[in-house]
Amino acid sequence: MRSVITVVSAILLTAAATCSHAQGQPPATAPPPKAAAVGPAATPASKPAAKRVAKKHLAANSTEVRSGSSAAAAEQGKVARRDPFESLVGRQKAASDAKNLPPGKGGLQVSTLRIDGIVHGPSGMIAVVSNPQQRTYFLHEGDQLYDGRVDKIAMDGVSFHEVGKNAFGKPEERQVNKRIYTTAGDEQ
Repeated sequence: MRSVITVVSAILLTAAATCSHAQGQPPATAPPPKAAAVGPAATPASKPAAKRVAKKHLAANSTEVRSGSSAAAAEQGKVARRDPFESLVGRQKAASDAKNLPPGKGGLQVSTLRIDGIVHGPSGMIAVVSNPQQRTYFLHEGDQLYDGRVDKIAMDGVSFHEVGKNAFGKPEERQVNKRIYTTAGDEQ
């Protein structure tokens, strides 16, 4: 019986220490374990200690309920911080580009396309591509995209004519070749 009371009081003490530690208070110190006394004298002493710990635990929970809203506000303040090394100009430009894209093939950007497959159809070669949102499109030679057009479709890849601007804002045209990879480890 004495060991059961000791175990119960130890559980209540650890629960009280955990609750007070979670609220930012220093953990409650447990009384040093007494030497195992023989006889009924040790039993009454452990019961009042367990009641005191239970009362502290209830008081801690009521304080936690009252201060719960301020703790949630403090956590939200920590989450809303931005990366100080990220460029603010680049982030705004990328967000505006994504919002202003037209729907369908006309909104595809050459740099974000992934070649999923190439099919030989009755009207010529067809490239199966997907965008970052995992939407699939079928492209033919000559199709106009947001920043270029499809020049040539071969069995091993697709050639695009991309029109864009360099870092100084000067118009720039280039040829982009995207290949289809047959092994799982290769990427585009």
